[in-house]
Amino acid sequence: MRLGVLDVGSNTVHLLVVDAHRGARPLAAYSHKAELRLAELLDEAGAIGPHGVDRLVQTIESALEVAEDQGVAELLPFATSAVREATNADHVLGRVAEETGIELQVLSGEDEARLTFLAARRWLGWSAGRLLLFDIGGGSLEIAFGLDEAPDAAVSLPLGAGRLTQSRLPGDPPDPADVRALRRDVRSQMARVVGEFNRLGKPDRVVGTSKTFKQLARLSGAAPSSDGVYARRSLERETLREWGPKLGAMPERERAGLPGVSEGRARQLLAGAVVAEAAMDLFGVAELDICPWALREGVILRRLDQMRNGDD
Repeated sequence: MRLGVLDVGSNTVHLLVVDAHRGARPLAAYSHKAELRLAELLDEAGAIGPHGVDRLVQTIESALEVAEDQGVAELLPFATSAVREATNADHVLGRVAEETGIELQVLSGEDEARLTFLAARRWLGWSAGRLLLFDIGGGSLEIAFGLDEAPDAAVSLPLGAGRLTQSRLPGDPPDPADVRALRRDVRSQMARVVGEFNRLGKPDRVVGTSKTFKQLARLSGAAPSSDGVYARRSLERETLREWGPKLGAMPERERAGLPGVSEGRARQLLAGAVVAEAAMDLFGVAELDICPWALREGVILRRLDQMRNGDD
């Protein structure tokens, strides 16, 4: 059957259409995305303003038209940190349901970590052993660790690249003092959870998912997206450390001209690099692999599991 997953994230509203077959991996058939940057549309009270809600409703309506055109039999709609943490989340969800007929499932941060971990485990297989995963989104950072398909530890921290850029790095390029202050705060927040993971033992393999890690790996010399999903891509901590000061000195337009960096993500790439370097440093990771599957694939895999088990 043809499934669609509608991901209302902090940066984009992304519709991924896949063809699902029993016993086979889901095959991506179509991708439709719109840059919305909900994390940057919050007002001083932490609410998504009327203009932002209107844009969200219109974007979802457009995605629904695409899903219909693509023959989607079942749509799996969900929202992450930008909607989850908005002070007017109930109002936003109500407007979306009333005007589009779509009831967004709001995932908790731990749900995000667990579903992303499931996707990475399925992609890498059991041979990956004990797996440590980092996922940098627009609004949050997810970390998960485990040997099975469900992680033994999973946390979510408010360290998304879009959130941090909007709240902490106003300049273009940003003030070096702001970058240093952000680096200190990111490491302070992350250090609080490191012990929880260290007690579980050393990972056999470390992976990063999300657009941020993919772009940082591309800057470091990883294969371009045109080489396909099976090309091995990795990111070394020392190379990432060299890129931090370079990104901090560049204005947004210059970052947008770097290999693999999209115009819509250029502004928040520095904050993403700060978070990525902190994660690799504090967790003692010299190199990580880039996993092409992440949260959207995890949502699809969970639904396929439910269907195999006869659940509605």
